[in-house]
Amino acid sequence: MSLRDYPVSLELGPHDVRIAIHTVGICGSDVHYYTHGKIGPFVVKEPMILGHEAAGTVTAVGTEVTHLKIGDRVCMEPGIPDLNSKAMRLGMYNVDPAVRFWATPPVNGCLTPEVVHPAAFTFKLPDNVSFAEGAMVEPLAVGIQAALKAGIKPGDTAVVMGAGPIGMITALSALAGGCSRVIVSDVAQPKLDIIGKYPGVETVNVRNTKLLDYVRATTEGWGADIVFEASGAAPAVLDVANVVAPGGTCIMVGMPVDPVPVDIVGLQAKEATLRTIFRYANVYDRAIALIASGKIDLKPLITETFAFRDSVAAFDRAVEARPTDVKLQIVL
Repeated sequence: MSLRDYPVSLELGPHDVRIAIHTVGICGSDVHYYTHGKIGPFVVKEPMILGHEAAGTVTAVGTEVTHLKIGDRVCMEPGIPDLNSKAMRLGMYNVDPAVRFWATPPVNGCLTPEVVHPAAFTFKLPDNVSFAEGAMVEPLAVGIQAALKAGIKPGDTAVVMGAGPIGMITALSALAGGCSRVIVSDVAQPKLDIIGKYPGVETVNVRNTKLLDYVRATTEGWGADIVFEASGAAPAVLDVANVVAPGGTCIMVGMPVDPVPVDIVGLQAKEATLRTIFRYANVYDRAIALIASGKIDLKPLITETFAFRDSVAAFDRAVEARPTDVKLQIVL
């Protein structure tokens, strides 16, 4: 990885905006491309700019853009679908096979001083939402997507397996969506300590306590109404059927590196619903509104901010995967 001049098209179309990037968050996928050069079928075959969690300021607008103006502070949804595709018409553009997603080979990301982006996927930030929070809208969108797919009912008890950044954000999204309590499990106590400071969150270190025992003890043996599997770890995926309540819902958020076993009969015996998510669609407005209203506070999850000139050091820090780190960001 290096900092260098690299050609990026800044040609402005009638429906585009040009944005001066201010803050970019480092995502696990960015780190994986840095360390492994590929994620599944997406292989880095030529130089590629990383970054897809970003906020900045509009510096130019296309002739047909009416809802944004120069000087607006914005965040950007990084996946651009084919606007004429069937997936787009059905409102599930996140699964459009033709989607072009920042920092997914061969598409360049946004860790660069300026980008041009479709105005339709660019969102104005309220005055009380910082650039740092704006750059957190992208991972928050994943949590909101999971909460929406779960069909939360007021007062539900949820379990989130995995206290990584997405697991933490999913827990906060579940609380904002109406859960009365969320139980978060992980093996890293420092991460549990961070998310455990939020009201409504209970934590279980599965190195010391069996998650099933804790859930049974605190739900009178019934189980969790909703289980969000956010670790992608095979033992956790297998345990989903044990932890969920009869008639409950399981949302698969984490993405295992390889295929993992699932206890289908265990789910059937409880008539549990199993649902999946892939990124998000039509949730950016909701995510921004939840931050602006104070319903979701992401500031405690921003661990450290690096200057652009120190970007390589920031990624090397992310590679360390310190248990006390949640989100590292770079400011241009």
